[in-house]
Parts: sequence; C-alpha cells; structure tokens
Amino acid sequence: MKLIIQIPCYNEADTLTIALNDLPKKIEGIDEIEYLIINDGSKDSTVKVALDWGVHHVVSFTKNKGLARGFMAGLEACLSYGADIIVNTDADNQYCGADIEKLIRPILDGEADIVIGERPIDQTEHFSWIKKKLQHFGSWVVRKASNTDIPDAPSGFRAFSRDAAMHINVINEYTYTLETIVQAGRNKIAITSVPVRTNPELRKSRLFHSMWGYVKKSMLTITRAFLMYKSLMCLTIIGMIPFLIGLGISIRYLVFLFRGNAAGHVQSLILACTLMIIGFMTFVIGMLADVISANRKIIEDVQYHVRKLAYDKSEEEETDLDKVIIENMVKKDDK
Repeated sequence: MKLIIQIPCYNEADTLTIALNDLPKKIEGIDEIEYLIINDGSKDSTVKVALDWGVHHVVSFTKNKGLARGFMAGLEACLSYGADIIVNTDADNQYCGADIEKLIRPILDGEADIVIGERPIDQTEHFSWIKKKLQHFGSWVVRKASNTDIPDAPSGFRAFSRDAAMHINVINEYTYTLETIVQAGRNKIAITSVPVRTNPELRKSRLFHSMWGYVKKSMLTITRAFLMYKSLMCLTIIGMIPFLIGLGISIRYLVFLFRGNAAGHVQSLILACTLMIIGFMTFVIGMLADVISANRKIIEDVQYHVRKLAYDKSEEEETDLDKVIIENMVKKDDK
C-alpha cells in the first residue's frame, strides 16, 4: 500500500521545509509514504529545498501554469509512480500534517474514494468576516451544483483513491477544488469530508489578489462545471425567462386585440416574438449541449480506461488497497 503526498509549489522556498517537516513519516495501514512536489515555474530555490529535504519526486514546469494544471500533473505523476492513495496539501503549511491519517481513513475503510478536509472556518483567526461568509456561501453553491454534502468546498486538503484519481479531469485553469467536487458528485463517485485542523498563517494566499476576484473566478468555475454536467436543465431554466416574459407580453397584446385596441401595440407583438424565439433557441442550444455532454462522458470513460492501461497493475491481481478494504470489512463484521 503506497501513499504519495503531493504539494503544488510556486516560489515556496521559505515555507516548504516547514510544510514537509509537518508531514507524517508513518501511518497505520500504509507500507510506503513518498513525497512529490509540483514545481509550477518557481523562480526561487524551491526545487533545491525539496531535494535537500529528501523529496522522492519532482514534477517541474518551466513556466507557471496555475494551480489546476499543477494539480493534474501531480495526479498523473502519482499514478505513474504506483500510488494507491494520493493526498494533496499546500506548501504554506496551512493544514496540519498529522491529520493526513484521518483524511485517508475513509478510503482505507472502503467508505469513500475522495475525502475533503473540512477546516474550522469560523474559528480561523486570519480569515476575515467577509471571507468566512463567502467560504460558506461558495460551499453551499457547490453542494447544490454537485448534489453532495461537502461543507468546505474550497479546501485543498484532500485524498483520492487510485481509481478516483483516474476519473478526475480538471478543465478550468484557475483551481481544481470546486470543479472536482462537482465532477465527483455528478459522476456518482463516493465523496465525503472529515474535520481537520489548520496551522497559523505563514504567508498571504497567492490564489487570488482581491476578494472580488476570488468570488468572480469561483462563480465562473462553478457555473462552467454545472453547465458541463447539467447543461439541459440549466439552459432550459435560462431560456424559460425570456420565453415566459414574451408569452406574457403576447397575451397582453391579444387582450388589446380582442378589445379592438391593438393598432398601437404592434411593437409589443414584435418584442414578444423576439423574446419567445430567444427562449426557444436557448432550449435548443441546451439540447445540443446535452448531446455534447453525453459524448464528453464517453470520452471521460475512454480516458479512464487509457489511464488504467497505462498505470494500473494486471486486472487479475488484487491490489493492496482492495486487500486492506476487505480486511477492514472483515474486522468490522467480527466486531
């Protein structure tokens, strides 16, 4: 059973050693623990610090490509190195490394394939009041979009089983945190959360430069993910707005027509027809998007099987993770 802990890094030489020293060296049920950093175009000595510390693997970009690209590159690398479980954490030591054991426990017990670390947002001192409220609101929106009950959607402290990692495919270039939850929820991947602790802030977040920028990018990410997985429903609702307005105006015109006063209201008839056509065309676009969405699911399934062929062991052999899950289930039954 191999666990690989991956850390996306961008100019993290000052804090990386602190984060690495906080990571666990031994966990019950895990035979090997390896560490991997994703060097996202760092200009400082991040890679040297990591190698001097003893990190097993380094994935490097010559140019900064963003958190989402780095996360996916890390997943692919972890799969190629034979990881049974992959944990993603931050280089600024935001999360308590000792909680990794708690984070992976639902995977070892066969209860989930993705586990999100739930931070104590309301008790985090360096979070402003408005940031706490926005975090809660964003998580609520993600829960509705993904049909899950994850209380802390923006948390980057998360664990993936090998099979779940093979299903993950992040499209946006901003962040992986929101899209992966929506993707997991809509694809019926078993996902849960566990409460985790956080450490004092070592530096300001680099993911966004202003609260408005964070809100805007997060909402665009959620909207895009929702359109990808529930395109017909979403565009039908959007199309109903102009259609119903146009229908109301057309009824008003008919009332005037039956009363013999329609001569001065031809503009209303033109507006009603335009709005109803817009609404209908939006619905048609939704139907086309739904067909494209179905094709995307087929492509995702093909991608999953390609990853299986590229990274996985022989299908006839039972993986270490399967053995641990079976053993844990037997222990529970014995109790």
